[in-house]
Amino acid sequence: MTGREATVAQTLVSFLAHQFTVDGDHRERTVPAVFGILGHGNLAGIGQALAEYERRRPGALPYRQARNEQAMVHQGVGYARIHRRLGTYAATASVGPGAANMLTGAALATANRLPVLLLVSDTLATAAADPVLQQLEFPQRPDQQVADAFAPLSRFFARVSRPEQLAPALLGALRVLTDPAETGAVTLVLPEDVQTQALTVPDGFLADRDWRLRRPPAEAGLLDAAADRIRCAQRPLIVAGGGVLYSSAERQLRALAAATGIPVATTQAGGGALDADDPQALGGLGVTGTASANTVAAQADLVIGIGTRYTDFTTGSGTVFAYPQVGFVTVNVAVHDAHKPDPWRPGAVLPVVADARAALTGLTERLDGHRVTAAYSDEVARTRRSWMAVADRALAPTGAEPPGQPEIIGAIARALDPREVVVAAAGSLPGDLQKLWRPADPLGYHVEYGFSCMGYEIAGGLGVKRGLLAAGDDRAVVVLVGDGGYQMLHGELATAAAEGIALIVVVIDNAGHASIGGLSERIGGDRFGTGYPGIDIAANAVSHGVAVADLTGSADPVAALEPALVRARAATGPTVIVIRADPLIAAPDTGGWWEVPVAEVSDDPRVRAARADYEREHRDRGRRRARPEVPPAQGGAGDG
Repeated sequence: MTGREATVAQTLVSFLAHQFTVDGDHRERTVPAVFGILGHGNLAGIGQALAEYERRRPGALPYRQARNEQAMVHQGVGYARIHRRLGTYAATASVGPGAANMLTGAALATANRLPVLLLVSDTLATAAADPVLQQLEFPQRPDQQVADAFAPLSRFFARVSRPEQLAPALLGALRVLTDPAETGAVTLVLPEDVQTQALTVPDGFLADRDWRLRRPPAEAGLLDAAADRIRCAQRPLIVAGGGVLYSSAERQLRALAAATGIPVATTQAGGGALDADDPQALGGLGVTGTASANTVAAQADLVIGIGTRYTDFTTGSGTVFAYPQVGFVTVNVAVHDAHKPDPWRPGAVLPVVADARAALTGLTERLDGHRVTAAYSDEVARTRRSWMAVADRALAPTGAEPPGQPEIIGAIARALDPREVVVAAAGSLPGDLQKLWRPADPLGYHVEYGFSCMGYEIAGGLGVKRGLLAAGDDRAVVVLVGDGGYQMLHGELATAAAEGIALIVVVIDNAGHASIGGLSERIGGDRFGTGYPGIDIAANAVSHGVAVADLTGSADPVAALEPALVRARAATGPTVIVIRADPLIAAPDTGGWWEVPVAEVSDDPRVRAARADYEREHRDRGRRRARPEVPPAQGGAGDG
């Protein structure tokens, strides 16, 4: 066996440059680039290796500088999602605070089932000095460091304490990065001295390697049983989640819905799985969903979940599917998610562990000739038309100054090409967008709501734009962010400006946290702690070197927004558009409920009234996921 001598970091970099994800006929680099802020913990290791590799093979694994470690991970997640999880970025952090900054990004990636590779530096494995800079000291466990915090946040975690441990760690990391069921944050912990240590690397280890994506088919018997349940249902409903998009199964979803007439509601991650103008499309489901989707869901006797993990917001804290005997057919590539969402009734859920595309194809074949009743189709169509009329009114210009957020969303929708991508996360925007945005492209609706992380927006949008450019796609990416989210993590605007990336950011300034402000009122808190003095966002954006359109002084900001977007789309670099909004003008109510407990006792009458409302809602909605009453066990005192 022949080989060559290289450091751990040099071997890692060379290995990553030769990894490819294969999905059918499509092949792309699994890790096309590495983000990093180089400090003492990775400069002599990964930093040196990246610089050397760039000299030897220019462009094979480029280094990208970022402004914040959390933002690196968000960029990787944005890239991964727009590439349907076939590729992602690596991100390296130095010891201590650099690594700690990355933790939020790791949690977000794992919560959203999106792959990202984290190369986290650690203190010296040889402990040549102790303590060293940025080392945590735990007298009871001296080996515990910041990097250990990644273990519960990662789908794969390995510490490379010796050079010999690198090969199995790298193979395990790539296995999870390319596994549809197990993917998320993948963390390799690399002590700074180990990064610089040498080993002999076999030539074959650094050859091109293909990782073929698993697309497991469903068992025939399970598909037969699922088709039987669908044939027996009077009011079936499909809930399409992110798994439909990651499987590239939107065509198969459309075919099944068209052939059977079964209506389709989408989760936040599944937005765009069915075009908004499709007659079977009901829009978003749940707490922030549309009235049409929630109305149909409340009476559905069978819910067919495709690639969804049934989060709290999708299920309305367990209240959306209100029919007492509702059943579920749940198709998911992950066993854990396939067994959701009704654990209390044996047999209520038929789990189908399979790839979404394969399962949808099999169901369409088995349901040939089957269609829901004309009466149900007519009812779905009426419900859909009724909601569309309500949404149209919310999106229409009013001339109000300042305008409400729904009106601003309407102006943005009118200015954009239907294929262009809208990005948002956390706050009130995801709710308003799920109700009012009408996706016309499978990848056009990009809302991070699996972790609901303020600060994702700009960095995630930059990752989306990088992903599109890598695929030769020049469509615009428009980030919608509130002033609260903007202040969390706006540093990547400087990254976009430095690299000349034409990202469009619309900052909706309402001088506070609008979503939590509304929630505060609901629990009797009178928007406590949710407002703050306005800042000059436009001046801040200018300082990052981006073009700025400040509409805050405009007599008709909504009318000025559309031409500002047209100019931004023609720009060769990033543009920030700032517009003021009235935080008290909300999107139409759609009947969704989210359980947020209210103080049981208080001397404030507003809180007492809110508690009474909470108890009434809790009782009237009869939360389906609540644990049933269990009679107390009979026995002596020792049975406790």
